[in-house]
Amino acid sequence: MDSETLLARITDYESRPDPYPLYAELREAGPVVRQADGSYLIGTYHEIAALLHDPRISADPRIRTTPSPYPAGETAKPPFLRLDDPEHHRLRTLAMRPFGPPHSPGRIDAMRGEITRITGELIEELRDRKQIDVVDDFAYPLPITVICRLLGVPREDESLFQSWTDAIVATADIGPEEDTTERDRTGRQARQEMGLYLVELAEQRRDRPTDDMLSAFVNEPDPALRLSREELAETTVLLFIAGHETTVNLITNGVLTLLRQPEQLDHLRREPDLLPRAVEELLRYEPPVHMRERVPHADIDIAGTTISQGTSVVLALASGNRDPRRFHEPDRFDPTRPDNQHFGFGSGIHLCYGAPLARLEAEAALGALIPHLGTASLAQDPPPYRQNAMLRGPRHLPIRL
Repeated sequence: MDSETLLARITDYESRPDPYPLYAELREAGPVVRQADGSYLIGTYHEIAALLHDPRISADPRIRTTPSPYPAGETAKPPFLRLDDPEHHRLRTLAMRPFGPPHSPGRIDAMRGEITRITGELIEELRDRKQIDVVDDFAYPLPITVICRLLGVPREDESLFQSWTDAIVATADIGPEEDTTERDRTGRQARQEMGLYLVELAEQRRDRPTDDMLSAFVNEPDPALRLSREELAETTVLLFIAGHETTVNLITNGVLTLLRQPEQLDHLRREPDLLPRAVEELLRYEPPVHMRERVPHADIDIAGTTISQGTSVVLALASGNRDPRRFHEPDRFDPTRPDNQHFGFGSGIHLCYGAPLARLEAEAALGALIPHLGTASLAQDPPPYRQNAMLRGPRHLPIRL
């Protein structure tokens, strides 16, 4: 089939259960493949890595001058995930202060006991069940509870966030030739409502600090290091969504992969010390984020192809993770794989700063689940997937215990 339709075929919902043959087709056609709408699709590891570290490439959608398979999104300033330095660096640094090193080096480590306790409670609730949905019963409750604790969202308000999150995440999807007007409107409204809620919750803690990140943001003593009200709203919405959405996919994809490969499940049951490496391999083999968009600041040459300033470039991270020129036997799940420098958390200046927390949660979740999966089986394979092609993962994962 025509390589100019690759993005349309990859993002077609029918491809959601297994896009990897299409990624192989992309790499064969590439490394740079022009799409019918004028955007470019890149799926080879070394080209993706170079572009993620290239200062001539922007994450800011507002500099596009050509059509894009990404939705229009917000008209206001995007969150720092979609900004460039120096503004990206400033906002990311301020967001990091109450989260991790060097200013809060113990924040995530201090969560280990809490994550273990939450995981144990969820496992206990599954006892004596004959069938469970891994997503609804485990993979979603764990990270949503953790991010609420980190930010300081009251437990009784956790349920408010599901519809907001679903609407916002939908606006981050990717796909050509689709009218996203209503979806974008709903997403903007959800983002505004969630941001207002989080800012007002933070304001309640001004001058009355508690041990959470919202409190730390509003009680920063140095005026030069404080987020504006608008920045606080955008940043906390980003942290809330990024803090659980991808982790849900990571845990769920991990359980699905292990149940499809019982010999590897048995291997991890016998050698639990391999779990950290297994999580890294899952981030390569079945990553929670499949694509990212970038836009050149100026005309650039990529592997002999000139891409004009302002043109949408889609980096197929999941394809790069399966590039045989970078990984030996890339379509094989190998929890002992060495030299596993994957794109599971991106790369470059936009490397996911929540990666240590996601790793900790995935290790705790899979470590607690694996002993109970010895006789488990998939109730449906392939399971029903989320609509979203960029944040790919099962919507439900029913298994029999």
